[in-house]
Amino acid sequence: MSPEQNAPADPRDLDLALRLADLADAITLPRFRASDLRVTRKPDRTPVTDADTAAEDAIRAALGHERPQDPILGEERGGDVEVRGRGWVVDPIDGTKNFSRGVPAWATLIALVVDGVPTVGVVSAPALHRRWWGSAGAGAWARDLPSGTPRRIAVSGVESVGDAYVSTTDTDTFRSEPGPVGRDGWLALTEACWESRAFGDFWQHVLVAEGVIDVAVEPVANPWDLAAPAAVVAEAGGRLTDLAGHPTYAGGHALTSNGLLHDGVLEVLGG
Repeated sequence: MSPEQNAPADPRDLDLALRLADLADAITLPRFRASDLRVTRKPDRTPVTDADTAAEDAIRAALGHERPQDPILGEERGGDVEVRGRGWVVDPIDGTKNFSRGVPAWATLIALVVDGVPTVGVVSAPALHRRWWGSAGAGAWARDLPSGTPRRIAVSGVESVGDAYVSTTDTDTFRSEPGPVGRDGWLALTEACWESRAFGDFWQHVLVAEGVIDVAVEPVANPWDLAAPAAVVAEAGGRLTDLAGHPTYAGGHALTSNGLLHDGVLEVLGG
């Protein structure tokens, strides 16, 4: 994804997305580490909490009032976003496993997608006291919560894979899940790069946008995991594609980079 693909976003849509993030934070943060937090399992064995459903329901209600014509795709309540036109893609809590275990690395992800391209993205991580956002034509930004000063962010200038800092979510996923990149490809990349970590989920993608790390590899991901980070990364000057190099947030997997490293990383992953 690159900013050149997108016409400038309407600033009113970014304002709405930021207000939706405020709404979600007010619901999720009080439930984080709550003694009565209710956790159940979905059919795919991933956890869902009462905070997930409450946050998504609140976001949907607000969008229904302010953008009644826009479809919504959310992790907990489903839906669909057409290839043409506008739609919102929402993950009320990305990193629910962390949330349910008391690990503060989780966030609400809110994106506006226009004609298949994320044009507005907000990633709000209140337990980390951090928020990131990007809007087509207006750059990528971050600030500390609750009231820090916004700071424009940009990807790193690292040009060599051998100097790159790379992250994933769970290294075992390369072995246990079918996909275009297996365990051998991931190990080859970690050996080729300077340093590897597992920051995971949304966090690694926005860290790429901030220039803190250079590459993030996600072997399994849903559209709601990637739409908002894709907008932030693009406006920060980076790229998000699937692991075959196609510029999509809906390919089932993802590679995020500073752009300079993208083709070289794909080559290493592909063997």
